[in-house]
Amino acid sequence: MLTLGNIFVLMLLATAAAWVWHNHGLRERALERVKQHCAKLDIELLDGAVALKRIGFVKDGQGRRRLARIYNFEFTVTGEARHPGTITQFGAHSAHIELAPYPFEIKTPLPSADVIELSQWRQDHASKNRH
Repeated sequence: MLTLGNIFVLMLLATAAAWVWHNHGLRERALERVKQHCAKLDIELLDGAVALKRIGFVKDGQGRRRLARIYNFEFTVTGEARHPGTITQFGAHSAHIELAPYPFEIKTPLPSADVIELSQWRQDHASKNRH
């Protein structure tokens, strides 16, 4: 037979299970957001995971202190060095992703080093405009 004490214990267990399930969903959202951010920057997320660092009050974009979850992750650019990063979430909304300084390659080619004298350019263009 169920007593009031048993019902209370069952309610506590159900609440704890719901809290764990909710936190897992929030962690999965943070992981997906970090994966998108890393893909956009062409860096590699290491271990394919984020880890809860802490839950605490953090200032949001308007300067109000709100309850937030802060997750840590690691990424690499060259495959040799690991760099830390954090993502801050207010509920299900990602607020801020911060990456440690890291080396990067410039993917666009630099313009050629051909130097044109201004006087020569003016002569070339003046003769074209006269004809």
